[in-house]
Amino acid sequence: MLTLWARCARVSLIAPLWLCAFAAHAATITVNTEAVPGPTPNTPILVHTLRLTGMFEQGDSDTLRRILVLLDRRGGRAPDAPLATVELSSAGGDLIEGLKTGYLFSEFDVATVVRKRDSCLSACALAFLGGTSSHLPPTRLPSCSLEIGSTLGFHNFAASTNALRRSLGSEDGLASERQGFHMGRAGAALLMQYAADMDIDQAFVAQLLSRATVSYDYLTRVGAFLALRVCPIGLDRPRISLAEQATNICNHSTAWLSPVTSLQARPMTARQARRRLLEYIQSNMLSFSVRGALADQLASYSVMRVERAVENLYADLRAAGVPLPEIVGPVFEVGGYQIGIYSLTCVVSLSPDDPDKYDVVIQGPKGMARAYRSAPEGCRRLFLYDQDAVINPRP
Repeated sequence: MLTLWARCARVSLIAPLWLCAFAAHAATITVNTEAVPGPTPNTPILVHTLRLTGMFEQGDSDTLRRILVLLDRRGGRAPDAPLATVELSSAGGDLIEGLKTGYLFSEFDVATVVRKRDSCLSACALAFLGGTSSHLPPTRLPSCSLEIGSTLGFHNFAASTNALRRSLGSEDGLASERQGFHMGRAGAALLMQYAADMDIDQAFVAQLLSRATVSYDYLTRVGAFLALRVCPIGLDRPRISLAEQATNICNHSTAWLSPVTSLQARPMTARQARRRLLEYIQSNMLSFSVRGALADQLASYSVMRVERAVENLYADLRAAGVPLPEIVGPVFEVGGYQIGIYSLTCVVSLSPDDPDKYDVVIQGPKGMARAYRSAPEGCRRLFLYDQDAVINPRP
């Protein structure tokens, strides 16, 4: 086990952008490295866990970069795994350092997490959104996790009046006001660019910039977790019926364009679901472009009279790429969706034992398709909840 401790020092920058109104000590970064068995005895895998605490100050990102470069050079990273995982606990600090830190997490593939009873606020929350597990060019795979019971809070940035006066060397109120306006505009532009680079919902940034600097927006509801692509840790299955869970999955999968209630959910047995979906394909053969032996089997209605043949045909069509849901448990047909002039039906099968295991397809007048919106990998259970459900209440 290797433990590295680094005290981050403040450094001077040319024409600094002062966007923090809080005076505090610089951040503290600790690094813990463990060697775990690798593919062979002579090639162990190194697992790095960082912990970043304290306020963000100028120069902290430079120190963090030196640490990450050192860890990257050591090698030993597992395939498709992040270089390190960083635990964040900070009340915020300098906006620019927070954004720089978030960019470093993305650049070096550092996953972020806020542990139970820890708080990550302001600049820390923005840095948190840079969490990344890996890059598959040109795609960045985000990895931001929040333990239920922790606090993640965002607010609008504030410019430091004292810092303005020091930078101007004057008590001129009008000059400070003009400078503050330009700084505010620059800060907003930086936030918008950061959101675009991290693929963060632009509506979130607009809402953030419209808030008072003393007003925090805490991550509590399912919709916000999904919008920011944050995975909860320690989230149990919702205590609602499977029909309600299936309806929530369908509402999420259709992007909440015309949500329905569980009154529209009709349970089906696995046998009924397979037959209904195969009959639907039979009546829309041209839409599915099924050819060859599978088309011949579909055209043969005698096949539909033998349960084993139905199961085999269903499995073969799925293997051929036809969008049919995997039957993993109870099946529900949820109707009542209206997208423009089209009426849609959602078919979902969900496991009663594994809250992350379910499959869904959307059935329309011209064929079937996969979900319009998919749940994040690693936290698929979010779709079992209504988008307005509070899953991480304020402590």
